[in-house]
Amino acid sequence: MDDGLSRNALRAPLVGAALAAVLILSGVFEDLVAYVCLGVIVAATLWTSPERRREGGGWWTIMGAGALLSVAGSGIALLSDTIGGILAVIGGALVVIGATVGFPVED
Repeated sequence: MDDGLSRNALRAPLVGAALAAVLILSGVFEDLVAYVCLGVIVAATLWTSPERRREGGGWWTIMGAGALLSVAGSGIALLSDTIGGILAVIGGALVVIGATVGFPVED
């Protein structure tokens, strides 16, 4: 990680975003926990945004799209549970996929 985030500085938000997405997708917790988890996803996406310009940074686009769909799904769910829920599930899955692909491993 020459000009981007260090491995540990990248790992922490990716793990946080993936865990937050899984907690939201599980649907076990109250709305407050889901909104806090949504905030974690957005914060992790913003924190890792410098990585999008690096070679192999396509995972960030997936994670960013997932964060956007999660936020949109949360808002739309206030009007229509079905459409909002579908968008939120797709967004959560994309966040988990993006975080998994972007997770740095040892060379």
